[in-house]
Amino acid sequence: MKPQIKPKKDISYGSGFPHVRLRRLRKNQAIRDLFQETRIFPSDFIYPIFVEDQIREPKKIGTMEEIKRLPLSRIINEIESLLQTGLKSIILFGVSSQKDEYASSAYSQKGIVQKAIKEIRSNFGEKIVIITDVCMCQYTTHGHCGIVKNKIIDNDLSNHVLSKIAESHALAGADIVAPSAMMDGQISFIRDWLDIKGYSDTLILSYSAKFASPLYNPFRDFADSTPKFGDRKTYQMPFTNINEAIREIDSDISEGADMIMIKPAIPYLDLINQVRDFIRLPICAYSVSGEYALIKAASEQGWINETEVMVEFLTSIKRAGADMIITYYAKKIASLLKNELFYKEN
Repeated sequence: MKPQIKPKKDISYGSGFPHVRLRRLRKNQAIRDLFQETRIFPSDFIYPIFVEDQIREPKKIGTMEEIKRLPLSRIINEIESLLQTGLKSIILFGVSSQKDEYASSAYSQKGIVQKAIKEIRSNFGEKIVIITDVCMCQYTTHGHCGIVKNKIIDNDLSNHVLSKIAESHALAGADIVAPSAMMDGQISFIRDWLDIKGYSDTLILSYSAKFASPLYNPFRDFADSTPKFGDRKTYQMPFTNINEAIREIDSDISEGADMIMIKPAIPYLDLINQVRDFIRLPICAYSVSGEYALIKAASEQGWINETEVMVEFLTSIKRAGADMIITYYAKKIASLLKNELFYKEN
């Protein structure tokens, strides 16, 4: 009888687990697709649209390549092109030539955002979700997000104006208003105001954890909203304080927010993940202009593959726990998804 030869124990995969080969889960594209844990869809994304008065043609701003300010006359074409990619949500920002100390053009029914909402709603009905930015920085001569008195932001007076802006957007037909000024109590003030005025069905997306970040600089150029003095560190959050961010989120939820936002996205994946564990409200993450610009600049230098990095970054935001993502890449990623060109095999 031939003696049986026992194979030598393979210890290269960890003592006691000689048969564990995780590479079996990755051996071809079909298997990788089967076991893919995080998936993104066009409906996950919200596309920012900037509409400007006093222009007749789309206007390019250098720091935001491929993103343009649109005149009102081009809004319908833009929405049609978005719907064709599978995108169903936008967030509107206004760029106004009418600026004063009180942001009065921000809540006028003749304002550019209000006109854009009406135009979109009358042409597309409920086919698209209209979210509007509720702030003052694009409409004030000083460029701050609130009403300024003696170079100090007046919190409560600012809340009153923010409520008027939110009401004007709801009246025009917005589905969701998104207060971004980071004033204390803004959600409670706006919710009460909307309810009193008969807009109890209008949702509030709160910029709950909006950090004071240099990654906003391209946006500020694009929206013409750079502060003329000082900075925004007295109302936007320090990037060092996660516990304070959680308190801000808790506060906004208690005041009646329907969903919360964390902004920027990539530097705060840890916060998105922590918050996902303890709240059941939808979480929106804003992948901001600086994140977009960094990818663009590096790809133009030939240092990275723009599409691959875009897909990885956006997937990481979803993986961290975000339900929705505002991104300047929304059109591009939605087109890739529609054509089954993402997560493709190299």
